[in-house]
Amino acid sequence: MISNDQELQATLERVRQFQLQVANLRRVERNLENYRLSASGYLAELDRMTLEVRDYLWSHPTEVQQGVPA
Repeated sequence: MISNDQELQATLERVRQFQLQVANLRRVERNLENYRLSASGYLAELDRMTLEVRDYLWSHPTEVQQGVPA
């Protein structure tokens, strides 16, 4: 769970790195099945991180500071 802007920035950077990794896999992997097997873990993690970013951005700074769940 993202709890501050520093963690948000780190997660956004991680999202970017995962996206680049999947884009690279897409370019270099010639076998569809191998590509899907390789990309699936990255894409699942991207989904998870995207939800964390969304939840953090949905919360107002006063909620985060007070520890009030969104």
